[in-house]
Amino acid sequence: MKFKASFTDDGISLLDKRFLPALDKVGRVCHVYLTPTHAMLLHNLLGSAGPDGDGPQCVAQFAKDLLFRDYSVSSRDANRVAFSVDVALLQRALRSALAVHAQWPAAGDAPAAIQVKLVNKQTAGSRSAAPFLTFETKGARSAVVQDVPISKPLSRSDVARLQEALDAAQELPETLVQVPDLPQLQNLVDRLKNIGDLLTVNVTQYGDLHLQVSTSLVTVGSEFKRLRILGVRANAPVGDQNVSATTRMEMAVERGEALSVQVSMKHLVKSLQCHLAKPDCTFYGIAPNGACLTVIFQYFIPGTRVTDKSISFYCRLPVLDPGTN
Repeated sequence: MKFKASFTDDGISLLDKRFLPALDKVGRVCHVYLTPTHAMLLHNLLGSAGPDGDGPQCVAQFAKDLLFRDYSVSSRDANRVAFSVDVALLQRALRSALAVHAQWPAAGDAPAAIQVKLVNKQTAGSRSAAPFLTFETKGARSAVVQDVPISKPLSRSDVARLQEALDAAQELPETLVQVPDLPQLQNLVDRLKNIGDLLTVNVTQYGDLHLQVSTSLVTVGSEFKRLRILGVRANAPVGDQNVSATTRMEMAVERGEALSVQVSMKHLVKSLQCHLAKPDCTFYGIAPNGACLTVIFQYFIPGTRVTDKSISFYCRLPVLDPGTN
């Protein structure tokens, strides 16, 4: 199997300044999945036996032309290649390559693009070759080659499992509500996490998002009302305004106009670190039958309000309770 490409300026900037910092906060290791049309960074889609445990799944998918030019990937498995890599090491290599790249004088010819490729190398002291993701960079005064260690590329069966998990993760909730102020939500969760480890999340077809933490001593919650809705929606009954938020949510669930799940506070805090990728919009929803809590990050084409279809970024949080439909 082979992979070789040159980074675009926009592509390497997106990875270095936005997506790798976000994914590094979610988990130490991710899968890189390369296909003829897309490059993806995937966290926890195959589960994790490592320190991250069965945490949130994260998918960052990019059209190949956004990140690369002269892109070439080939294998006996429909030209698909996947491997795992330490996110911090990958980001460190990118930043070092950018530092060398920046040495090029402003005047004169454009600097050579930063190249990346898959190689097998036998390092000093080893008896066999090992796989690396190699970065090649040329500056005005130096040229640098950096080798980032990666796992052995996934087998055909493991790539098939990865693709199946990716296909399953793309199922959208029937109702999504937009959280207009992600930092405000993050501040709320930072306060709630000091109360309990489990968080109940309710999403209604009226555009309401309700978060609640309960212990044997206290119940604390907060509600975001009349949010923008994508998908199935309904009109809130007038009489519901005269009851408490908790009762209102329970009534909406009984009417089939809301879903409720319980998630780990730790998992939600991790997913909120994805704001480092600087999305333009953030939507929350609950998958059918309360299968998971889904967070979708939307990006616009710069200077417009048109969705940038070359970027797809979302998280799925496992539920600790089967949910109520």
